[in-house]
Amino acid sequence: MPVKSYSDLIAWQKAMELTVKIYKYTEYFPKSEVYGLQSQLRRSAVSIPSNIAEGQGRRSTKEFLHFLSNAKGSLAEAETQIILAFRLGFFNQEQQKELLKQTDEMSRILSGLRFSLQNKRQSKIQ
Repeated sequence: MPVKSYSDLIAWQKAMELTVKIYKYTEYFPKSEVYGLQSQLRRSAVSIPSNIAEGQGRRSTKEFLHFLSNAKGSLAEAETQIILAFRLGFFNQEQQKELLKQTDEMSRILSGLRFSLQNKRQSKIQ
C-alpha cells in the first residue's frame, strides 16, 4: 500500500505513541521543572513526529532524508533527557525502561526508513 500521508508511516505512528507517553509521564514532574526538563523533554519528543511529517510533506527524497535526520537527532535528545529524568528521580525504573525501549524501537524504524529512502534515491540516480 503506497504512503499517501505522513500519518500512514509507522515511524510517525510510533513517534506519536512515544510523545503521548512522555506527556503523560512528565505530568507528574516537580513544579520547578515546568520550564526546565519537563518542557525540554516534551519539546524534543514533539519534534520527532513533527520532523517526520514535515519531511514526508516535502517535494524531494533529499529533503525527507534531511528531516528524518532531524527526527533522529531529536530522538537522541529525548533519550538523553529520559536518562537524566531517571537519574534525578523524576522517572521510576519501569518508566525509564519502557521509554528507552520505545526510543530504541524508534531509532531502528527511522534508520530503516532512511536506508530505504537512500536506496530508492540511489536507484533513481543510476
